[in-house]
Amino acid sequence: MSTPTQTNPMATGGDDFSLKAILRPLMAIIVGMIMVILDSTVVNNAIPKLVEYFDTDLKTIQWTVTGYTLALSAVIPLAGWMADKFGSKQIFMITIALFTIGSVLCGIAQTPEQLIIYRIIQGLGGGMVGPIGMAMVFKLAPPERRGSIMGVLGIPLLIAPAFGPVLSGWLVDSVSWHWIFIINLPIGIIAFILGYKYLPKSDRHAAPHLDVIGMCLAPIAFSMLAYGVSEGGTSWSKASTITGLTVGGIALILFIFVELAQKQPLLELKAFKSSDFTRSIIMTWIVQLPLFGTMLIVPLYLQGVMHYTALETGWILMPYALCAGLGMPISGRLFDKIGARPLAFAGLTVITISLFILSGISVDTSLWVIILCICILGLGMGFTMMPLNTHVLNSAPRRLVNRVTPLTTAASQVVLSFAVAGLTGYLTSQITSHAESAGADANPLNAVVAGYGDTFFLSACIVAAGVALSLLLRKPKQLEEDGTVGGDNPDPAMMGH
Repeated sequence: MSTPTQTNPMATGGDDFSLKAILRPLMAIIVGMIMVILDSTVVNNAIPKLVEYFDTDLKTIQWTVTGYTLALSAVIPLAGWMADKFGSKQIFMITIALFTIGSVLCGIAQTPEQLIIYRIIQGLGGGMVGPIGMAMVFKLAPPERRGSIMGVLGIPLLIAPAFGPVLSGWLVDSVSWHWIFIINLPIGIIAFILGYKYLPKSDRHAAPHLDVIGMCLAPIAFSMLAYGVSEGGTSWSKASTITGLTVGGIALILFIFVELAQKQPLLELKAFKSSDFTRSIIMTWIVQLPLFGTMLIVPLYLQGVMHYTALETGWILMPYALCAGLGMPISGRLFDKIGARPLAFAGLTVITISLFILSGISVDTSLWVIILCICILGLGMGFTMMPLNTHVLNSAPRRLVNRVTPLTTAASQVVLSFAVAGLTGYLTSQITSHAESAGADANPLNAVVAGYGDTFFLSACIVAAGVALSLLLRKPKQLEEDGTVGGDNPDPAMMGH
């Protein structure tokens, strides 16, 4: 069933279509998505200030990032169901409001525990903004103009991550860390008003069965595993580590069994029956794990060891996003000609080289060496991620392609949370180990720098494994599945099921 709604004249195509006709609703979506993307980039640069302000440790504060990303991963698969049940416009506005409220709460947090809880609220709102926003743009544009419209959408979304660390640095240095969150209030209000006025009313469809058991098991599994990995950075034998990994492992096993038995699962795990798909998505995780973690570790090093301000750190990090933005369109054109394997091999190789150079870091290492490595990391990411993501979709069984997007998007957020929890825990443990080995008379800075070097070396080894695996990539064979899977997603743009 569906409720009567306005039709969308902009999506009918024809010669009378112009960008101006879609500009207002497009602006509402862009403002909302930029707000969420900026928030994902501003917090990393503020981590050292948060540790100092709350007088706590890195292992605690990293949960402001880990909790946020786990919340994102929990709600991303629900985007399609929520849009079908309640309408895309309504859910987009509700999630914008929830994200904005969470941002204000973060800005007035008095303890690290409060900040972590409020960041989770942010994540619950922010997780649906991107998938639903992209789906609405897909619906608004006529088929023959979708490429150009999505290109217009991509420009600000590509620029936002480059300026996020700079904005964060300026706010932290010139005002206070609270404003990296409070600044979302006016942006959120603007997005809400634009959405209310200009987004077309959306149809409500008969929503499919909601996988409630899977929805409950997934957050338990991923959050407890992330907690166990974080605690393991200190000691793999202590009770909290064993408890986290055990509870998370049991929940994950139950989640897998439940999802495989469901006709309409929360995440379509049947895609892993394709060996091509499995190889390519594991490759993607291998790239994401060290890159996500490194882009949290580098600001910590720049501010904690080299004593740059948050604003200076933001400028230093900007080349990463710019180089990634430069590499993506080039790799996109090359992918159509030569496929994923040579691009993944080349990109992963330069990432590995960059991380190995960083692993030799010392108190005398020049800033220009770090900037060069950051640029190489960005280029490597730009040349690797788009081909791998496209290869993942091409490798999925044809009947499952529409359901693979929420799987890969949610998995990316889980990998991000593991990267942050695991690498920050490892960094802390290595610094402690080097300090204890050096003795009381040694310069403590040497132990800190050695800990960072070890962390970069671990990241380099992970990516090096990806270089070897990239040689196993092959042109995927699209597989037809039998009728055991529920019907196709009626909306190929919607990142839900």
